[in-house]
Amino acid sequence: MEALAAAHPAWLEQRICVADWTRRYGTPMTSWRPPASQTRRDELAIAYARDGYALLEAVYDSSAPGWLRELPAVDVLRRVLLQNYTRTITSGGREVIRRREKEPEGDGLPPGHARIASPYDLDARWGVKREEFWLGYKLHVTETCDDPPACTCRPDAVAAGARAGRGGHAREHDQGCAQLVFPNLITHVATTDATVTDTQMTAAICDDLTEKSLAPGRHYLDSGYLSAALMVSALTTWGIALIGPLLADTSAQARAGAGYARADFAAGYDAQTVTFPQGKTSASWTPCTQRGNDAIVATFSAADCGPCPARALCTTGRRRQLSLLPRDLAEAQAAARAAEKTIPFQADYARRAGVEGTMHQAASHGARRARYRGLPKTRLDHVYMACALNLLRLEAYWTGTPLDRQRTSHLARLELRLAA
Repeated sequence: MEALAAAHPAWLEQRICVADWTRRYGTPMTSWRPPASQTRRDELAIAYARDGYALLEAVYDSSAPGWLRELPAVDVLRRVLLQNYTRTITSGGREVIRRREKEPEGDGLPPGHARIASPYDLDARWGVKREEFWLGYKLHVTETCDDPPACTCRPDAVAAGARAGRGGHAREHDQGCAQLVFPNLITHVATTDATVTDTQMTAAICDDLTEKSLAPGRHYLDSGYLSAALMVSALTTWGIALIGPLLADTSAQARAGAGYARADFAAGYDAQTVTFPQGKTSASWTPCTQRGNDAIVATFSAADCGPCPARALCTTGRRRQLSLLPRDLAEAQAAARAAEKTIPFQADYARRAGVEGTMHQAASHGARRARYRGLPKTRLDHVYMACALNLLRLEAYWTGTPLDRQRTSHLARLELRLAA
């Protein structure tokens, strides 16, 4: 309405009752509050859709100026109505409008990556991570995690620290010691809409780092970025070893911590069978494709599962089915899961902890709320932010200013001073 009122007010006043529509739509969204009653909200949703369809019919009428259809707001209204409502005309000429709902009860909704979540930012999408929901984007940050150089303090400072001995204070580094000012720098920033999963970005980030000649030998990632297939492909494609814990088994039995999870079954790739802990073997072994990836589905027979005394611990259906990785990926996954439990792996993976501080630093500089509308501008804003953080770290390095790796409260400082 705002776009049409600004573009062609004379045409609009001939098509609607301006006073009536102003009462319904004149209040800015920042001041509008929906009714408390769900029934009333549902009635308003249908009324708004009916007005939207009427407005589009007027715009697309042959008597309307053709250029009105080219207004971006008109196309947004058309897409929003199409994605959220169904409209039919009965044989008696009556218009029936219904809100779309998820299948199978409703007519179905567009996938999240395609559905407009806000008419004010067409690139923003709803995202979810565990219990947190947000509307907008995702930020992916990569930074170096090299070991700092050896201490470059003066020999006399080292000797003074050694003379303190037991009961004295630990040696403090000089102001310009390379170990204190050594910077880790952000090497890559990626911004996506909120529906893009972390695993979708792993290969893209590795590719971008390689293209910039910044490919690391070891890349430490959160478990959301990892899978057995990605670990194998990253090593063979870019020579990058992906380090991190794989996502845990998400089967109902594994989540509940009771019953027979996938790891309790023994897969025999040579015999093409899977063995149940109670001794039964699968009846079929079917290679297939799941979500674009090679997989194997092993199915046990209903004759074995039906009378099985452990059936309640295994499946709620007539028989158990398992999805397996191809042999090379299954072996890589088993090796990675075994390594995760070792102390050397955990000590090595501790390097990734530093990027959490970087994300906190970015959030404190406003990265958690987009300053601009649209993915291109938001992406550029994140790149500028990363450049600014790098400049802060480089300035500290060039001036020999120690990095504040651990913040100390005023109370803690007072305690240290009194103890001294």
